[in-house]
Amino acid sequence: MPIAHPPSESDPDRPGVPVNPVFAREPVEIPRFTLPDDGLDPDVAYQAVHDELMLDGNARLNLATFVTTWGEPQARRLMEESFDKNMIDKDEYPRTADLEQRCVRMLAALWHAPDPATAIGCSTTGSSEACMLGGLALKRRWQQARRAAGRPTDRPNIVMGANVQVCWDKFASYFEVEPRLVPMEGNRFHLGAAEAVAHCDENTIGVVAVLGSTFDGSYEPVEQICAALDELAAGGGPDVPVHVDGASGAMVAPFCDPDLRWDFRLQRVASINTSGHKYGLVYPGLGWALWRDTAALPEELVLRVNYLGGDLPTFALNFSRPGAQVIAQYYNFLRLGHDGYRRVQQTCRDVATRLSATIADLGPFRLITDGSQLPVFAFTVDDGQPFSVFDVSGALREQGWLVPAYTFPADRTDVAALRIVVRNGFSHDLADLLVDDLRRVLPRLSAQAGPQRGPEGASFAHGAGRPTGDDGRHGS
Repeated sequence: MPIAHPPSESDPDRPGVPVNPVFAREPVEIPRFTLPDDGLDPDVAYQAVHDELMLDGNARLNLATFVTTWGEPQARRLMEESFDKNMIDKDEYPRTADLEQRCVRMLAALWHAPDPATAIGCSTTGSSEACMLGGLALKRRWQQARRAAGRPTDRPNIVMGANVQVCWDKFASYFEVEPRLVPMEGNRFHLGAAEAVAHCDENTIGVVAVLGSTFDGSYEPVEQICAALDELAAGGGPDVPVHVDGASGAMVAPFCDPDLRWDFRLQRVASINTSGHKYGLVYPGLGWALWRDTAALPEELVLRVNYLGGDLPTFALNFSRPGAQVIAQYYNFLRLGHDGYRRVQQTCRDVATRLSATIADLGPFRLITDGSQLPVFAFTVDDGQPFSVFDVSGALREQGWLVPAYTFPADRTDVAALRIVVRNGFSHDLADLLVDDLRRVLPRLSAQAGPQRGPEGASFAHGAGRPTGDDGRHGS
């Protein structure tokens, strides 16, 4: 007996086919900038979006970004199960809220807070928000002290190196604080202790020390900066606190450099931020901000609401936020533990140092850093080569690799570099494949009459008119 097929949608009187192909159902034109008059079948809508996203770069081959691009399937599953949880709704999702506070305590212990059990901190959407919260607390503490002394509060400034992430420019602009950017000089590509002190005065709300510059992967000398500020205060100068921007390094140094003193072991460090979605190994959308004690975070900045149920304290620039990333962070802390994080970060560093040494041995390149601090290194093209770093970046992009080329900030804009970020999932084998492709393009580049690309054509110049890498300028 023949099988009866349902009528087709286009002609109810004509028998249909048992399979209605997705692409045969897709309309000739899908609106891109206006809502369509009629909706699409969910399979068709999915396929249209999916196919367009195939034109994006491969995240695993993106050596510009600091952001996590690989995670365990169990973490992904937990995130999928938690996409509907609102991080701010602590009364409705008390377990999620509790996981956030457990993460805060774990980080407080990792960073040697005086009393991790009562540490104060919160999750954020990323380090940009966390930095702004840290800066805002510095400003408010400075204002309180100035008012108590009967002094004016209308000219606050913040001292930092020109290599800071663009979120600090945003902080200064949004919250009306003068940014005192210390320029690079010679082979000093980040903030030094003497330079930090020289830029401080009675209106300085704080000094920002970066643990892991995104320009070259180097640590700023936090302990020396704090010691120099101690001497300044002891000599009758201003008593200036320090915020450590540990967007990347605060999740590397505790495991790979445990004896390095950069955290709350230094009395002058008032607050620290990190990106859970960088070397915290969580997918994008998570940062952390912690203060050494309650005195470092003015109570007036903590607001309270009761319309979600219960008495809810909130200190953040955002309100509703997904809880999935916080849950994934807690999973990673349980899954890896201290030794697991050490092995992951040390492997990244081993890949970075081996890869940087191999690139240096190729001949036409000179290392600026070698990946022995953050697993990140920068290198430049030797003088006299007929190609630029921008040519190298473009040639590698043809092979699928995203390696950023950019110029350094004031006063070393003459330095143009390439930077490679080694993250969890970028293995020794992938590094070897990158070197193979670099070797493959070098003969063509060396045969050029001269450089073909310059900074004006670089595709990695994001944010505030300065070079970038995730969050704006540093660490895509």
